[in-house]
Amino acid sequence: MSKEKILIIAVKQKTQSDELFSSSLEELISLSKTAGGTVEKVMTQNRNRIHPATYIGEGKVHEMIAFMEEVEIDLVLSNDELSAGQLRNLTDLLGVRIIDRSQLILDIFAMRARTKEGKLQVELAQLEYMLPRLHGQGVAMSRLGGGIGTRGPGETKLETDRRHINKRIDDIKSRLKQVVNQRTQYRKRRKNNATFQIAIVGYTNAGKSTLFNRLTMSDSLEEDLLFATLDPLTRKVRLPSGFELLMTDTVGFLQELPTALIASFRSTLEEVVESDFLLHVVDASHPDKVQQQDTVNRLLEELEANHLPMLTLYNKRDMVEGDFIPENHPYLLVSAYDKKDNELVLQKVEDMLKEQWQPYSVELNPDQGNLINKLTKETIITCKQFDEDKNKYLIEGSIRKDHALNHFLL
Repeated sequence: MSKEKILIIAVKQKTQSDELFSSSLEELISLSKTAGGTVEKVMTQNRNRIHPATYIGEGKVHEMIAFMEEVEIDLVLSNDELSAGQLRNLTDLLGVRIIDRSQLILDIFAMRARTKEGKLQVELAQLEYMLPRLHGQGVAMSRLGGGIGTRGPGETKLETDRRHINKRIDDIKSRLKQVVNQRTQYRKRRKNNATFQIAIVGYTNAGKSTLFNRLTMSDSLEEDLLFATLDPLTRKVRLPSGFELLMTDTVGFLQELPTALIASFRSTLEEVVESDFLLHVVDASHPDKVQQQDTVNRLLEELEANHLPMLTLYNKRDMVEGDFIPENHPYLLVSAYDKKDNELVLQKVEDMLKEQWQPYSVELNPDQGNLINKLTKETIITCKQFDEDKNKYLIEGSIRKDHALNHFLL
């Protein structure tokens, strides 16, 4: 299948820094590649404010038309969200399909969703995004079938059938409610079983899935593409002491994630909120790493997960040039492909937990094997020896302050 040819248009407003503007364009080009298109040209314009009718100025529109007469363009992609009016006006002037950054992100999510829940969440976000813009997309939708920005909900009669969309939105919401309830029950069970949970968070394409796969010996999707992982995966991990925990790989964060998307992925992102510890993976070699970290930290704040203990893993150390200065502490500079680094990560997590947890010391009889086993899996044992004179096991370790075994040990 031939790749769609894309023309990107972007307005740089006075309030935006040059760095932020160029990094958002780099990201948009990456997103276009992930969606299966090739960017033929990027047209930018400096303006005090976005043009209310056509997003960019009249002169730039004529420049676009001239370029499109020379190069056959399949899709015009805007760096900012477009209103229904801007969509309609640009479609009339240019005669090709036009989508904006948010639609592109939603489209990639539609392509990536694997689970029933993921697919429903993406469709909900797409429909809610589309509803106020139906009027603007009417012509484009009726004229074109398929392509980037059209995956997900079917294109037929969308411009006239608001009732149908609203009904579908209600239907998806009620189905997602059931999924959310199941997830809540599952989380409750984990809490009751005192299961410790770590969530891997980070900017998209920082190497979260690679790290997750190495730490959990599993095979979640690893690709050098944005949003390779969409549905959260959870696996069991054992720390050096034998302590067992669950680790979850989460969807990558991104600058300016569409609001509809954050809202509809709430339950997926709740995996982050409900966890006990965060591993924040950062691409240490990325020129925009500072900004990417800020984006993740801001989203964690929005999710009210910024109070959780966190270890920052600066990944891709083999690609770092020059001196490395970390912005976040505590941290490790690692390569997800290095076995020793991964062992170091698990050791560091264990050390951090020991600092936060309560120390305990207990003497147990040899016939208390079940309890010894429970302590090995659910606490961090630092010393275990058998005293022959007393005929007892002497065990020292650290335990979570809210663990049910506390009443027995302390």
